[in-house]
Amino acid sequence: MLPALQESADGDERELESSEEGGGPAEERRPERFSNSYYCVYGYRCHSSSEQAADSDDGSPSSGTPETPSAEDFSLSLVDTNLPAEAETELRSFIAKRLIKGALFEGMGNVASVELSIPEFRVGCYYCLLQQEKLLETATVESNISPPQYVTCFLGGSEKGLELFRLELDIYVQGLKTNLDSEKSNLDTYIKPYLRSWFEDSVCPIQRVVQLFQEKLAFLLHAALSYTPVEVKNSDERTKKDIHRFLSAASLQGLIQEGTMTSLCIAMTEEQNKSVVIDCSGPQPQFHNAGSNKFCDDWMQAFLNGAEGGNPFLFRQIVENFKLKAIQDTNNLKRFIRQAEMNHYALFKCFVFLKNCGSGDVLLKIVKVEQAEMPEAKNVITVLEEFMRETAVA
Repeated sequence: MLPALQESADGDERELESSEEGGGPAEERRPERFSNSYYCVYGYRCHSSSEQAADSDDGSPSSGTPETPSAEDFSLSLVDTNLPAEAETELRSFIAKRLIKGALFEGMGNVASVELSIPEFRVGCYYCLLQQEKLLETATVESNISPPQYVTCFLGGSEKGLELFRLELDIYVQGLKTNLDSEKSNLDTYIKPYLRSWFEDSVCPIQRVVQLFQEKLAFLLHAALSYTPVEVKNSDERTKKDIHRFLSAASLQGLIQEGTMTSLCIAMTEEQNKSVVIDCSGPQPQFHNAGSNKFCDDWMQAFLNGAEGGNPFLFRQIVENFKLKAIQDTNNLKRFIRQAEMNHYALFKCFVFLKNCGSGDVLLKIVKVEQAEMPEAKNVITVLEEFMRETAVA
């Protein structure tokens, strides 16, 4: 299994690299691409339809139509950025074109590839429109100018790599909502430090967890796969958040039915009657009540192999591949169980699959919860559980 995992990881890395342009071997470009990240925030004002109508009443021609608004219908003012001046102008032009096309939605970011005058030349760009809730509440209908809005941009890596973190970035930009104001009173105290930290806080947590746990990462993967509660003790706040974000990213939440997930969490808690405890008080974190299996051990090695390249985007792709493989194995097991209800040979195929997949202990628990209301499947699962117990003893 391990060679296939390594091939998958290498393939994903090649795909991420192929989306970038530039001369020289990939090894020479890698540090530059992944060490640099940029941000930019614009104040955005869109002139209301009443103001445009007033212009039309004065006899001047109307600028644009509702379907295709022109650049005169809105203004962009720079709030803060760490981009060079020329690159910022190029980004402003890109955002203006997106606004004209109506491609920005409040609170829902998009990711695209942009070419700027920076060392990386082409980078992934996440951009999102924000509206201040407190200003929306006080805005009046009579106002000709809409309340201030903001366009936030995060740039780094490739378009494909940044797309993997789009949901995390959607959450991250919400932290700006209550702190951006037209007077820019807290620009230096809060806004700038928050913007500078976007890459470390949104993209790098999985990488930091891999570097922290090394071979012990298999315990964390097993906990995520089996929905086992995890308690972190004697840790700083950032490490605790990193661990829980890794668990959330690696779990099958959203990929299986919500009711099944809830029942499985309850079942795992009742069965073990205790959580996995991670004690970070020493130089190396220590696990208590933790478990693993061959499946998680193999994927742990894929993460460690990926760590050699230092590509933070690759780790998220490996997480997605880990979940995809787990779902595929779960679906295969359910198919074999349905066949085994009427076919003894299919029951034997279930035995072989559980023995060879490396995660039979966890998959059987997932399927047992999903098939709880099906008597025929319940009988097959009972036989398979006995087989797993005998195999464990042997």
